[in-house]
Amino acid sequence: MARSVNPIQDRARRAALEKAAYLALYERGYAGVTLGDIAGHAGVSKGTLAYHFGSRAGLLAAVMRRFTRTITAVTRRALRQAVTPEAKLRAYVENQFYGVENTRRFYTVSLDFLAAATRDPALMNVQRDFQRETLALDLEVARLGGEEGAAERARLLRALVEGLSVRFLADPEPDLASYRGECLRGLRALLGWENQG
Repeated sequence: MARSVNPIQDRARRAALEKAAYLALYERGYAGVTLGDIAGHAGVSKGTLAYHFGSRAGLLAAVMRRFTRTITAVTRRALRQAVTPEAKLRAYVENQFYGVENTRRFYTVSLDFLAAATRDPALMNVQRDFQRETLALDLEVARLGGEEGAAERARLLRALVEGLSVRFLADPEPDLASYRGECLRGLRALLGWENQG
């Protein structure tokens, strides 16, 4: 008789496995991480990973989907809770640079995944989904400067954040407040708010 699976426990188990895989990706890199490494982080067998995700590629794609969706959902919630345009802008920036270690970990894994996606069409589809989700979020922020030109501002806004994230990764001792301040100044300029705040 097949055992029944509790969907809530199954989702919780998948989430825990994805988190373990994310940490293993950060430590070992996309090319270097194995199912054995991830299983070791999660305290499970490789068979458990295969049962839940099918393959290493399936697991790593699920990891990127989960963490990019989590970040966009948290950022979107912060934007909705902010009352003024300035508060929305600050909420957006704080969620792009949200603690030194968290920021370093996310952008390291994200860039490593992007590099792998350039050689794997299935992973590139995940990357493109991430780009669509972030562009929709960036568009919300870009519209703080008006509807006209918002799509172009959204693309420039993303370029600013991604450029700062690469600099952040290369910085041996990044100062979170400095990166947030630089991002805020750049975004204000893109929105035409140079002389505000």
